[in-house]
Amino acid sequence: MPVREIKPGIYHVGAIDWDRRLFDELIPLPEGTTYNAYLVKGKEKTALVDTVDPAKEQELLDNLKEAGVEKLDYIIANHAEQDHSGAIGRVLERYPDARVVTNEKCKNFLKDLLLIPDEKFIVVKDGEDLSLGEKTFSFVFTPWVHWPETMVTYLKEDKILFSCDFFGSHFATSSLFADESGRLYESAKRYYAEIMMPFRTSIRKHLERLSNFDIDIIAPSHGPVYKNPSFTIDAYREWNSDDVKNEVVIAHVSMHGSTGKMVDYFIAALMKRGVQVKPFNLPGTDIGELAIALVDAATLVIATPMVLSGAHPQAVYAAFLANALRPKTRFISIIGSYGWGGKFVEQLKGLLGNLRAEVLEPVIARGHPKKEDFRKLEALVDTIVEKHKNSGLL
Repeated sequence: MPVREIKPGIYHVGAIDWDRRLFDELIPLPEGTTYNAYLVKGKEKTALVDTVDPAKEQELLDNLKEAGVEKLDYIIANHAEQDHSGAIGRVLERYPDARVVTNEKCKNFLKDLLLIPDEKFIVVKDGEDLSLGEKTFSFVFTPWVHWPETMVTYLKEDKILFSCDFFGSHFATSSLFADESGRLYESAKRYYAEIMMPFRTSIRKHLERLSNFDIDIIAPSHGPVYKNPSFTIDAYREWNSDDVKNEVVIAHVSMHGSTGKMVDYFIAALMKRGVQVKPFNLPGTDIGELAIALVDAATLVIATPMVLSGAHPQAVYAAFLANALRPKTRFISIIGSYGWGGKFVEQLKGLLGNLRAEVLEPVIARGHPKKEDFRKLEALVDTIVEKHKNSGLL
């Protein structure tokens, strides 16, 4: 990818990964991703803000050469995860006089992960400044966005926030600057849901602190650069708020059709009462899409048959995922069917302990659902409607 100028003396020198479709061997990447690194040339010093994934390190080195960098003074490491830091070693080989500027926690991580020697570091404190000559960095610690050592870097004179994973999106595009399209919004929301949502409390505090900064541009480590910071900041405030929507997410799986009949009936009954339904048939579900739906939904229902003495493994995974992501869901329930016995209700409740949600009465059928089971499903729908109304959602 060519070197591109953001402002005079400030360049994007990172890489696009058009073909990557899985992150951390876990997260689907339907839009690919970018690894953003930024070159800042001051009157006296030159700095590189973050690096790239090791798979793209040669591209970064080529870009630094193209940008005419003969001497590099600083490599600012906002985050130790290797998609940001993985090329630091190669950059230090090319520019042996450079020093890695980071906080104490990140330094220790980088020493462990990349075997960077102690003498290569300059450790900074929260709020500390670093001058390049007519360009000044200020370091703002943002722990648990989404690791304990994360920080962001603010370039004072140009009012640019190098936000690392904060405000990122796994969105490969040839455009340097965000076009604020629906595709980008959904990609950013997916990124928030999969990576940031478990840390809502920390993110809220950091959003408040960053509101004191005059920000003209947000330059994240993944996705395009924002010339209109309010586009992503306002989205984060909405997603991170306590507000939920009149939506029920149904994560379901059926083996022989009994649970499937209950799910179909349940969906229709909710729709008749004006509740928005987002069903996910788990064996074919993109977990990122499920995560996005959990950002706003007032209610989560998991539907499963019994497998041996517990829930179907796909339902177990959905519960594990929801528990790990910690959405602001207010109500949860379970529906399903069994043959000869089992305790999947207790199992799933136990897996959802991180959700501060009210558990509504489960509906469990023995074998094929019968008239009484459908009556109980109607009662569950009535309860959900009442809860949504009382919450001002209907």
